[in-house]
Amino acid sequence: MQDWLTAQEAMTRLGLKPQTLYAYVSRGLIEARGDEGDSRRSLYRAEDIARLEHRKARGRRPAAIAEDAIAYGEPVLSSSITTIERGGLWYRGQDAARLAESAKLEDVARLLWDCGTQRFPPLATIVPPGEPLARVFVTIAARTATDRPMVGRAKKALYLEAAAVLDTLVDAIAGGPGEGPIHARLARAWGCETKDAEPIRRALVLLADHELNASTFAARVTASTGASLAGCALAGLAALSGPSHGGVAPRVLALMRDIERDGLEAALAARLEAGAKLPGFGHPLYPDGDPRARALFAAFEPPPAYAQAQAAIATLTGEEPNIDFALSALAAKLALPETAPFQIFAAARCTGWLAHALEQNETGRLIRPRARYVGPAPG
Repeated sequence: MQDWLTAQEAMTRLGLKPQTLYAYVSRGLIEARGDEGDSRRSLYRAEDIARLEHRKARGRRPAAIAEDAIAYGEPVLSSSITTIERGGLWYRGQDAARLAESAKLEDVARLLWDCGTQRFPPLATIVPPGEPLARVFVTIAARTATDRPMVGRAKKALYLEAAAVLDTLVDAIAGGPGEGPIHARLARAWGCETKDAEPIRRALVLLADHELNASTFAARVTASTGASLAGCALAGLAALSGPSHGGVAPRVLALMRDIERDGLEAALAARLEAGAKLPGFGHPLYPDGDPRARALFAAFEPPPAYAQAQAAIATLTGEEPNIDFALSALAAKLALPETAPFQIFAAARCTGWLAHALEQNETGRLIRPRARYVGPAPG
């Protein structure tokens, strides 16, 4: 998939004159960058061109524009945090897959938050009893009820609070306060050996952010109201809990149980004949395969059942595994609790939610899309 277009290609697709193209760039509607192969010309982001093409085809009615603004896969808000480009995931211009080779989640948090050498002092979080997911929601909700709004506060204070919110969430997952890197704390909580913390570390880095996904957008909308950082994290958690987002791992597990019960060929055939999509495979933003899955699989050997399913599904559908399948395979490899994939996802993505909340707070703008009303006529 082509990511960037020449000026002539952009003008031809949109029917623009050069001065209009440059005006769109200056207004932030089209992103431009220099051409590495020719310093005399610029290139223009293909996604922005496609979005404007779609709007032009639909017309300029306010209702249509508002509906388009939140369509899947289209840019909604300007952000300098994460982009998906050239088939890869980039955190502030750095390749997430390469970062995952050695970075810790704390390192990525500092990068995403753009806060330099922010420390992560351990807290004495009081964690309530109960299942891990219940502990996470209850603990973050308790902070939401007492933490101050972001509005009018200095960046340094917000960075310290972001570190505290992330630490609180990790304590809730682990069942109590702990010391050391986040991946090591989680590994100890699950009774893993020291070597098993390495793929957990890699998974956390790869899942730290993913541009404006559903949970991140929820966190940004919350941040736009001036809410506390804990409130933004709670909004992200709520969105992440859905079966189409952070809840994909249980569907992968259900598929693997069907395979174990009915056999690989029969289980896959039954799903495909019913027109059901196979969970954990394919991703609309990565037509050539999810680079996060490849980077995570580089850290461990999947269990035989997962490796066989991956090969069979690739042959049948042509689709490669995404990060949800890789995360489920990791949980099976390490004999982690069934809810561990969600817990890893939440701990990692909380860094991204906080980064986007901090960035949104800097804009001072309320996010308020319009609805396209299709109900009974008023009166």
